[in-house]
Amino acid sequence: MAEFPTYDELLARPFFFCGIGGSGMLPLAQILAGRGASVSGSDRSRDQGRTPEKFAALERQGFALFPQDGSGITSKEQILVASAAIEDTVPEMVRAREIGCLKLTRAELNSILFNTSGAGIAIAGTSGKSTVTGMLGWIMQVAGREPTIMNGAVMKNFVTPDRPIASAVVGGRSIYVSEVDESDGSIALYRPAVGVLTNVSLDHKSMDELRILFTEYLARSRIAAINADDAEALALLPHAKEVVTFGIEQEKAQIGVVPGSIADGPVRQAAAVVDRHDGSTHPLVLHMPGRHNLSNALAAIAGAACAGVPVGIAVEALASFAGLARRFDIIGTSASGITVIDDFGHNPEKCAATLRTLKAHPGRVIAFFQPHGYGPLRQMGHELAQTFARELGPDDITIMCDPAYFGGTVDRSEGTERIVALIGEAGGKAEHIPAREDCGARIVELAQPGDRIVVMGARDDTLTEFARSILSALG
Repeated sequence: MAEFPTYDELLARPFFFCGIGGSGMLPLAQILAGRGASVSGSDRSRDQGRTPEKFAALERQGFALFPQDGSGITSKEQILVASAAIEDTVPEMVRAREIGCLKLTRAELNSILFNTSGAGIAIAGTSGKSTVTGMLGWIMQVAGREPTIMNGAVMKNFVTPDRPIASAVVGGRSIYVSEVDESDGSIALYRPAVGVLTNVSLDHKSMDELRILFTEYLARSRIAAINADDAEALALLPHAKEVVTFGIEQEKAQIGVVPGSIADGPVRQAAAVVDRHDGSTHPLVLHMPGRHNLSNALAAIAGAACAGVPVGIAVEALASFAGLARRFDIIGTSASGITVIDDFGHNPEKCAATLRTLKAHPGRVIAFFQPHGYGPLRQMGHELAQTFARELGPDDITIMCDPAYFGGTVDRSEGTERIVALIGEAGGKAEHIPAREDCGARIVELAQPGDRIVVMGARDDTLTEFARSILSALG
């Protein structure tokens, strides 16, 4: 960390975000601007005319936006912020090298803000990070701790007309709640006061790589909250300095659920949470369905307990938690009773959790899936195919378009058709339709009263618009 600027040095210089509309970039830009820094940026999606309302909202908030042609880089004093995936050939990167600007990755910048706070609360794991971050941030807010929250998703509790993209909250410097990412290895930059670990499963890295990253993460955390229901996470417990365990099934978990107390419905659920430190029980009402979200709630409650918030206060706060955009987000129900749901599911674990939630209640499922890139499809395509074939029944169907592609250099030789073939080989029903618009027409053609249509995918804000267009076409 020695080569990075200090917090005060950071705030004294202007920032330029290359890809400012990205889910990991935008909240950081909002936090810096909220703390008084000068922030401008560019985005390929803006140049392509995608999600214009998002960029209009950013301009209303005072961000100066430029075409992604290098014209926004004008001074060597500027700090260029770019995700690790941005190619060196992007004009801003070229211009910054020419004039000698300091460059920070998104994770490097976030780690500086995190590590210089009074107490950094990190949320790590393959799945559930954004939801747990939103839940834990809301608990801290209700508890009067004035947290700063850095999330990869819009938190509905914090949305206002002036700030429709509330993926960040600018609070004080004493508490910094942030999801931390293992996919690019940047989790190694963080020194948490509290480290939450939700689960460990296949995503962007091999299991061996993930075990090493999460082991070191727990060892750096002053106190850790670990999911006792997840065998891989629990196996790493000996590496933590101090631990609070949570879990639904594991009877020895310190934050758990009273057996037989779970009542699960299509859009909400309830359970009795037990704090086994003192034996007290607390009635939880959660306005989100699915066993995975009950586990997420326990993770947030345990993380808050690690930070000194009583379990009773945390449970009560979650009763008013409104959820996150694109996390089992019900867009609406047509006049004929067809429900459309928008969801961030993109890896095997996330997709399985969403599909299980749907299949826990009656009705056929039409699952649309847009892979979030060609690389991820190669990395976990076989496991994704197994997930759709295993979780969906004989009456259900999966519709897949080609992977999201926004330009740049990437190997596009292996696409969606392989995954659809694998689903068929595993006994599932799936169709590959290259263009997303044609997928929408096919879904509308197939849909019948009582169906649930779920739109799944990541890294593409226009998926929400796509889900709305399907609902509109259904009438």
